[in-house]
Amino acid sequence: MFANKVVLITGASSGIGAETAIEFSKLDAKLVLTGRNKEKLSDVANICKENSPSKLQPLVLIADMNNESNVDYIIKSTIDNLGQLDVLVNNAGIIESGTIENTTLEQYDRLMNTNVRGPYHITMLAIPHLIKSKGNIVNVSSVTGLRAFPNVLAYCMSKSALDQFTRCVALEVALKGVRVNAVNPGVITTGLHKKGEAGMNEEQYEAFLKKCAETHAIGRAGEAKEVASVIIFLASDAASNITGATIPVDGGRHAMCPR
Repeated sequence: MFANKVVLITGASSGIGAETAIEFSKLDAKLVLTGRNKEKLSDVANICKENSPSKLQPLVLIADMNNESNVDYIIKSTIDNLGQLDVLVNNAGIIESGTIENTTLEQYDRLMNTNVRGPYHITMLAIPHLIKSKGNIVNVSSVTGLRAFPNVLAYCMSKSALDQFTRCVALEVALKGVRVNAVNPGVITTGLHKKGEAGMNEEQYEAFLKKCAETHAIGRAGEAKEVASVIIFLASDAASNITGATIPVDGGRHAMCPR
């Protein structure tokens, strides 16, 4: 399905990005994996090589999506090494909690730069190559882009911006043969909520996952592989008539109301 297709995944060192890379590798995609953690990225690349039917070694690029020259380097290295780009998965992202009363401007800038400006920049550079290959883009958004939640204000704003970005770019490049879609996960057991300054400790995280039984219609948090399978579907020819879509992969959370 993806043999001879070049798939670039940002934030591929853990969570949804890592799982998506492994699933693409099983379909013999030529992978380009980016992230900031060299060790974790190398581990993911090795698992991908083992799973690849042709034992393809992913191209590993250590890069920070907030650094403009790093983003230039990602696209340039992809084309220099592999000659084309067929699929861009904008997965790199961060989460921080906070309300309008206590979210600092530094936090706001950090979230908007990583979750919106980063994807904007790399997409801008990737589009000419995707037009050439009639490729597509899958953005990793969140149910918080579709629905409002308290105490994650800047994060919600960043993901709703990413959703609108998905729709607008989809319209701009549709007649040039490029599709652009997004997946909107609910809570996924990746450990993302334990990272960073505002991260939860083990006890808080366990309680948080337990609460997911009530906040997700199917009674549990999701798994990274469940999101990866939808990303792969959207990137495949099976989704050839889908563009500008934001697809919840959230166990029904987007459809729920407090009772």
